[in-house]
Amino acid sequence: MRPEMERFRETFHAEAAELCAAMEGGLLALEGSFDPDALGQVFRALHTLKGNASMMGFAAAARLAHAAEELLEKLAEDAQPVTPELSTLLLESVDALRLRIGIGREDGRPIDVDADDIERRLLEAATAAAVIEPPPSVGRDPVAPERPAEGARREQERTLRVELDRLDKMLDLMGEIAIARGRLATMLAEADKHSPEALLAAHRGADSLHLGLQELLMKARMVPIGRAFRPFARTLHDLCAATGKLVRLETSGDDVEVDASIIDHIRDPLTHLVRNAVDHGIEPPDVRRARGKPPSGLLSLRASREAGNIVVQVADDGAGLDRERIQAHAEEAGLLPEGEEISDEALFGLVFQPGFSTASRVSELSGRGIGMDVVKRNIEAVRGHISLETTAGAGTRISLRLPLSLSILEGFSVGVGPDTYVFPLENVIECVELPESERDHQGAGVINLRGRPLPYLRLRDVFAVNWARPARESVVVIEHAGGRAGIAVDALLGQGQTVIKPLGRLFQRVPGISGSAILGSGRVALILDVAALLHKALGTLARAAVQAHPPGTTT
Repeated sequence: MRPEMERFRETFHAEAAELCAAMEGGLLALEGSFDPDALGQVFRALHTLKGNASMMGFAAAARLAHAAEELLEKLAEDAQPVTPELSTLLLESVDALRLRIGIGREDGRPIDVDADDIERRLLEAATAAAVIEPPPSVGRDPVAPERPAEGARREQERTLRVELDRLDKMLDLMGEIAIARGRLATMLAEADKHSPEALLAAHRGADSLHLGLQELLMKARMVPIGRAFRPFARTLHDLCAATGKLVRLETSGDDVEVDASIIDHIRDPLTHLVRNAVDHGIEPPDVRRARGKPPSGLLSLRASREAGNIVVQVADDGAGLDRERIQAHAEEAGLLPEGEEISDEALFGLVFQPGFSTASRVSELSGRGIGMDVVKRNIEAVRGHISLETTAGAGTRISLRLPLSLSILEGFSVGVGPDTYVFPLENVIECVELPESERDHQGAGVINLRGRPLPYLRLRDVFAVNWARPARESVVVIEHAGGRAGIAVDALLGQGQTVIKPLGRLFQRVPGISGSAILGSGRVALILDVAALLHKALGTLARAAVQAHPPGTTT
């Protein structure tokens, strides 16, 4: 294929994915009712897709779209409500269109439909204007977790729409930067004619323009989080059909903007959480009635911005987690000593342990002891944090706290020997001087911070930095997921924006490191994994307490 046609086809695929998503949203809004506005939305998207497909040579997709148009026109003429059977047929026709065009579903599920059979049934329905019988099962798993073809998924992920006005602003800035660079180069070539102050002023002017361009580029990558929420309306429709449960979806904060790469990283974790909520959390309609609840359960997806982060919550009004059952299973699995008292937060945190599951049955959806640990790993891989709250009989809420961007980090730099390390600024609480009484201690310890004990460890010992210790050391107080500890360093270098660079494969699993950055001097600085350092510091404190007061002794 010629490069020009390849670009046209990629653009067509990107637009087709958006049109299919718009059709799904309209069809789900139509189910069980007649809404002329929603019907018009579906019809316009379908008509546009038909024209585009015909122009790009996808004749089979254009025929299928025409058959769906015929049925929609009949529904509009008769003002006929869209029954669940008709809704299922029309939703399957969207999948068939994706199949014939060569794109995947937004929720990552495979497309397993007979497009020819769906085209035939659409024409029959348009002619008969009758209720359509659901198709016989062909051994298809309606909620199978496999992914679509990698090529189709990759095309969707690598496409991003940018407003023309924003591109114009970038182009204007590029012109100004080119002028500033030329002026600075001329001044440097004639440095003897200019004072150091004038050279520095010229550099600052160019730097200011560069920062403006960087800000525009970052904004261009920002997309509404609603893009991640949108596929779950269809997912819930299919899950309810598979389980016999009634669940309605409620979303809020859809317009909160986040880096497009964050959406790619949270798609799979959100899918796990939604499936678990439907399978394990929300009860069947008859059980809910017996418990005095409405027969239809509620699943909420909410997004909000908090202190430079985005918080995504998945909440349901189901049965909640059973504390006694989780504790019994944890004791049986050896995760807890028998009869030990443990806080709710620590106990419920065990559901994120690999292989932990209290499910009494293994279903098509979940219950195999996998999933929640993967969710936690994926969230922490993007410097995020996951927490869980639950109330027996009232439901569960899982919160994901994520950075707004994976490219730029507001960091706090510190020095240890000749090396520089960077803390995410959001995790830094304060900096204090290491007490003189602790300077001769090796490794870790505990200091008194305004009347409260604070465990700390030396960063030089974590990474085995063989360098003479300075006369004075500082402690950076860090906080993560409610825990707090100190990290002793040689020098405090200050805060600033850091461009994150990924680590090579050999270094991706080094404990305590989450990334790297290139300093102005050309040297590499390591970005610290606060969660790992905090865990290490608190573990050191626990071991010290056991050594000081072995089991069986009194204090």
